[in-house]
Amino acid sequence: MFDFSDVSLNQIVVHNIGNRTEEEGVKLSKGEMNITDATVEDILKQYFLSTFKNDYFYSFSHESDIQLNEVYNFARQIFDDPANFYQQSVNLAYHLYNKSNHPKIKTGEFYIVRFSDITIDDELVDGIGLFKSETKDTYLRVYQKNENFEVDYESGINIKKLDKGCLIFNTERDLGYKVSIIDSTNRSSEALYWRDEFLNITPRENEFYQTNQLLDMCKGFSEQVLTTQNNVEKQEQVSFIKRTEEYLTKHDDFDNEEFKQMVIGDEQISQAFDEYKQEFELKRELSPVDHFEISENALKKGKKYFRSIIKLDKNFHIYVHANPDFIETGYDNLKGLRFYKLFFHEES
Repeated sequence: MFDFSDVSLNQIVVHNIGNRTEEEGVKLSKGEMNITDATVEDILKQYFLSTFKNDYFYSFSHESDIQLNEVYNFARQIFDDPANFYQQSVNLAYHLYNKSNHPKIKTGEFYIVRFSDITIDDELVDGIGLFKSETKDTYLRVYQKNENFEVDYESGINIKKLDKGCLIFNTERDLGYKVSIIDSTNRSSEALYWRDEFLNITPRENEFYQTNQLLDMCKGFSEQVLTTQNNVEKQEQVSFIKRTEEYLTKHDDFDNEEFKQMVIGDEQISQAFDEYKQEFELKRELSPVDHFEISENALKKGKKYFRSIIKLDKNFHIYVHANPDFIETGYDNLKGLRFYKLFFHEES
């Protein structure tokens, strides 16, 4: 986890990065920004850092040699000698521009920032922040003119909406540093340029990452395999999700064989689960893992995976919050319709 309560902003420079396919170019600042107003510094720290909250970490990578990863190399030179900060910011700016090849990538300000006194996993480290603002909001400005109040507008950056961000923590250099990223403006293919093309990072498969992937896999298995390939009733699909939640909540570690015995039980469905797990890991390029520590933080953030909804045509939705055994299904020959029967102690 992060702790930014004692963080200091030591150096900052801003460049403007255009779209390379439109030949918009790079507009460089002549030097570092000199911030003398403490309020401005606090606003900048809020804008840059407040969005970073999860335990998802990445590391820089390269197919042949980590030293050939451009951002890793530029960051390493800044950490080794902060006097190189401005020159490396220029290198980073041109590297980002060279990777801005998708026609939908927007022109924006590119901030390179050097921080100190960041606490991460109980370690005090320096950090480098790379941030890009691509969207502008319109703000109303109310001001007094003579004896009246007038209204005007101006365009600016919403400090609560960081478009793209990357924090590089000066720890575990030999493993490609510990890195955290934000990309809130694009979820489609053009967004990959920030993570894959510019940064070239890969996820760290820690317990948070592994737990999150497991939740995603179980959700996909229940939706794509249980009902479609094994003719399992929707009620059993809901029951599988609830048993998964109970297992993960009550255990400190995940064990694949134990999970199948306690949550699935049926040998045929267990085999289908193994096949889906293998396909899921191959598709996402994950290392096969059958045992790992369960992350409590990942479970808290993954509550959405355990929301079980049975959708009945366009008339009804049944939200199952607890025991799916209180639900029965059947078929009414007279009406020619299927039905659900719900059992409960009292109305609330």
